[in-house]
Amino acid sequence: MKIVTIIGARPQFVKAAAFSRIVKNDDDIHEVIVHTGQHFDPNMSKIFFDDLDIPEPQYHLDIHSLSHGAMTGRMMEAIEVILIEEKPDFVLVYGDTNSTLAGALAAKKLHIKVAHVEAGLRSYNMNMPEEINRILTDRISDILFCPTENAVHNLEKEGFKHFDTQIYNSGDIMYDAAMFFHKKAITTSKIMQDLKLDPNNFILATIHRQENTDDYARLQAIVSALNEIHKTIPVIVPLHPRTNKILTKQGISTTFKIIDPIGYVDMIGLISNAKLVMTDSGGLQKEAFFFGKYCITLRDQTEWVELVDHGFNTLVGANRKTILEALKANLDKDQSYDIPLYGDGSTALFIADKLKQFQ
Repeated sequence: MKIVTIIGARPQFVKAAAFSRIVKNDDDIHEVIVHTGQHFDPNMSKIFFDDLDIPEPQYHLDIHSLSHGAMTGRMMEAIEVILIEEKPDFVLVYGDTNSTLAGALAAKKLHIKVAHVEAGLRSYNMNMPEEINRILTDRISDILFCPTENAVHNLEKEGFKHFDTQIYNSGDIMYDAAMFFHKKAITTSKIMQDLKLDPNNFILATIHRQENTDDYARLQAIVSALNEIHKTIPVIVPLHPRTNKILTKQGISTTFKIIDPIGYVDMIGLISNAKLVMTDSGGLQKEAFFFGKYCITLRDQTEWVELVDHGFNTLVGANRKTILEALKANLDKDQSYDIPLYGDGSTALFIADKLKQFQ
């Protein structure tokens, strides 16, 4: 069978790497990778592709730096041409980006089956473009691979049992990738030595979500909290060039350690050695859990509610006082992370097997 996989954002590169690693030796599946170019920085894309050993995409659309509507529309137009040429049995989409929705819509209008990996996630914040993308993609997909039981329940509450859709709790494909690339990080990553960091004696933080970076008050509050924390324990922040430009433009000063964007293997090296993680990223919330690190989430909602429910994650929004209080309460928290919230690391194999059943 032929599968066209649509990717465009860096977290999707990681997920695609986990799946491609499984199917590259499967004679029953031929995968065609389409990179929309949504995350367009050439150096960052090269870092991720080289790092993850992802096969070179057969198609690179180079569509980026547009409004949501224009970007999604142009992606649909370009993907449609590819699908007509390739005639796949399935289109596989990941997550909740504009690339995800564009791929699903283009396929569905051509009557090609759609499989959505990371289905059923909900933050219940319709101001997030990601929430709109994931809801619409779920509704038009033929197979929904949910990373958690909670995601399955979300779909059931929305009536998906009445639709002509197959729903599976597949586990989380990010867990597959994290476990596999952690082995590589142990032997190849030099990030700890390069930054002269001591294990379990620094905080890893990321800021990239538009609800934070495009709101001066929120960004200022987060940076102020990180600056304060850095006085007592090193704070390391891999920063996207866009966010760095905003900080400069807004005149927001930083005293914590900013580093250039890094590849996934080095990122795993930092996560697994950090004392604690602070982030507005969805993926990093889970990766912190994978490696037994407490996470403070710089958002008002999260789609990964099970982490909050089980006490592995605190939502703090962008309030300086709340951020500092959460850090004080959880910096030395001792708890077990030995609970299988995201499967057993065989999600990619599960997805491949299920897709083959639908030939």
